[in-house]
Amino acid sequence: QVQLVESGGGLVQPGGSLRLSCAASGSIGPVVVMGWYRQAPGKQRELVARFTSDGTTNYADSVKGRFSISRDNAKNTVSLQMNSLKPEDTAVYYCNLIDRIYGSTWGQGTQVTVSS
Repeated sequence: QVQLVESGGGLVQPGGSLRLSCAASGSIGPVVVMGWYRQAPGKQRELVARFTSDGTTNYADSVKGRFSISRDNAKNTVSLQMNSLKPEDTAVYYCNLIDRIYGSTWGQGTQVTVSS
């Protein structure tokens, strides 16, 4: 099975930056998708950014130009650089990996709070 461990959340002022990291371990099949989702209080979980198997990146419109996703295939890690953070970016951020053997795996989530 796959385990995902996230790190890098915290409290930041509006306009600040944070970097989230996610490390995958265990028995990982061919990766289809790896990326980040978030869930704010009272809202549904939504896509933030992800890599697909053909190397394509997808970003939510709300984070384009501010967030950047990167990955290290050799280490099975994916990171999310978040710049120009806004209060509406406050949420629990989840790492997600979909592979061809075990399907979808979620991390435990890391809290990001943007507040002055």
